[in-house]
Amino acid sequence: MEISFLTPFAALLALAGLVPLAVHRVRERRLARIRGSLGLDAPSWRSRLGLVAALVAVCGLLGLAAAQPVVATTRSLPERTDAQVFVVLDTSRSMYASARPGAPTRFERARSIAVALRNRLPEVPMGIASMTDGVLPHLFPTTDRRVFRATSEDSIDIERPPPSASQTVATTLEGLEDVPTRNYFASSAKKRVLVVLSDGESRPIEHPDTLEEAFRKKPHVETILVRLWDEDERIYLTGVPEVAYEPDPASGETLEQIASLIDARILAEDEAGSLGGIVADIVGDGPTIGRQHEGTRRALMPWITLLAFLPLGFILLRRNL
Repeated sequence: MEISFLTPFAALLALAGLVPLAVHRVRERRLARIRGSLGLDAPSWRSRLGLVAALVAVCGLLGLAAAQPVVATTRSLPERTDAQVFVVLDTSRSMYASARPGAPTRFERARSIAVALRNRLPEVPMGIASMTDGVLPHLFPTTDRRVFRATSEDSIDIERPPPSASQTVATTLEGLEDVPTRNYFASSAKKRVLVVLSDGESRPIEHPDTLEEAFRKKPHVETILVRLWDEDERIYLTGVPEVAYEPDPASGETLEQIASLIDARILAEDEAGSLGGIVADIVGDGPTIGRQHEGTRRALMPWITLLAFLPLGFILLRRNL
């Protein structure tokens, strides 16, 4: 556990306490002269010290609150050093399709599968990327499940980022060739797994030899293609099906062509429950290290501000009584 300050220089606000202390000092000197003229005894030092301490406490606590202290905890999690997984989510417009208005879209179902896979393999670093006409990594492999979930929910969405050109079919599964060739995985990861969650509706493969060659790169990237598709699904953004979209029945053949080129396995959506076990079998067992991850973060500013009301109440009570 450690304490950090978000705005440390704001603690200089405590110096404002010199003003009421100076006012109190001037007032005490004036009262001392009056008591001397009248022959009255001075109050005990204890009664005077209480007021000064309360003034100092109010200003000090408010200065501390202004610095915004935060208590952060860390946690150590076991992390595989020899294996990594990358999950790629198809974010093309066709992933808006669902069985009926209000039903989970293909993209929402794909995101749920990705998070379930992340939870199934806590020790294996896992990254996440989006894909339309290219693959864009959003999070490189990590064992922090909270960061993975937050990335899938906040950073990835349909056509965010959009494809480079507006076309009826924007997805290009051929773009997967970047994954094994552009350092998506750490060099220490000898066991590499790529999971692609897509409806398979893709433009034709223009350079099959290039794609095939990319996946021959060593270490080999074991690839699993999960198809989320049904011929009865439509896009219901306004409650009625969009006339411009029709499920592509040839998408299955396209996905099979991709699978044959990169030596991938294809799973139907109703087989996604076995995905975690399949990936676990691929990565097997291996060495682990303890990786430190940030735990909870708790802001202390509200509580310190409330605490400042105690000495302030003492000052007001003393003044009124």
